[in-house]
Amino acid sequence: MKILVTGAAGFIGFHTARALLDRGDEVVGLDNLNDYYDVNLKKARIATLKDRRRWRFIKLDLADRQGMAEMFAGERFDRVVHLGAQAGVRYSIENPLAYVDSNLVGHANVLEGCRHNEVEHLVYASTSSVYGANTRMPFSVHQNVDHPLSFYGATKKANELMSHAYSGLYGLPTTGLRFFTVYGPWGRPDMALFLFARAIQAGKPIDVFNYGHHKRDFTYIDDIVGGVVAALDHVAQPNADWDSDHPDPGTSRAPYRLYNIGNSRPVDLMKYIGLLEEYLGKVAEKNMLPLQPGDVPDTWADVEDLAKDVGYRPSVPVEDGVKRFVDWYMEYYG
Repeated sequence: MKILVTGAAGFIGFHTARALLDRGDEVVGLDNLNDYYDVNLKKARIATLKDRRRWRFIKLDLADRQGMAEMFAGERFDRVVHLGAQAGVRYSIENPLAYVDSNLVGHANVLEGCRHNEVEHLVYASTSSVYGANTRMPFSVHQNVDHPLSFYGATKKANELMSHAYSGLYGLPTTGLRFFTVYGPWGRPDMALFLFARAIQAGKPIDVFNYGHHKRDFTYIDDIVGGVVAALDHVAQPNADWDSDHPDPGTSRAPYRLYNIGNSRPVDLMKYIGLLEEYLGKVAEKNMLPLQPGDVPDTWADVEDLAKDVGYRPSVPVEDGVKRFVDWYMEYYG
């Protein structure tokens, strides 16, 4: 297949593009290479793909309506994996308008491109942040998610609603994937594992929020990518049993689906830090701080729908995943 991967210079986009190339798909990667974090890391990711057959990279901003329309019309993709977005809960508190441009306008441009160019299936990134103030565990796609605690989470909930409208109006099959705390080699420098590793190596203190009482469904990057690719191959179908008197948020009469991708084994933040200390061979100095605005205390993914419908279930234990990250980090940064 000919597949567009947006956000291809990003953490998940890069790994997804590589996995699709490995199995023989033609992949066009799109990214605007913005400076939200180290551009050199983004360039280094895509540089590893430059000699791959059936790979091309396009530098383009998702919010560029004309540029996106021209690219879709010229390329005629079979399927689209939309992973490009402005990420980060805390940055959305400081700069919400960046999320309007990338996550709302950009997502609309992707939907329009798919609609007008006979794309067979759109798979897009959502987030566990949509669960917001929900406290019933594990988080299920069949729960209502109407109380996001961050603007980032609100934009991703909006993406799900926008996609449902296009699925219903135009028959475009769409699948939204709610990712849970992704980590691993080539990760984002603004994520906890990367921040902790950098500080511990430099002998600087780490900030531990909620006084270390977080639990997170840490999910290794290979498990995320496996779920993305499996979902891409399983084109969303209408739910014939959908009942408007008892509406199921995770399905629809339209060709629309939502799935969680998480390890489904929440880990105490202090254990996560302890593993990092063990593999780095250094003890962290810890600044114990209160819960940050926009954060939730715990996350835990119900992945039964993903396993039942798509035939995929994440499996990498956090002990193995953190070790693989540290090995990559030490090699990349010397």
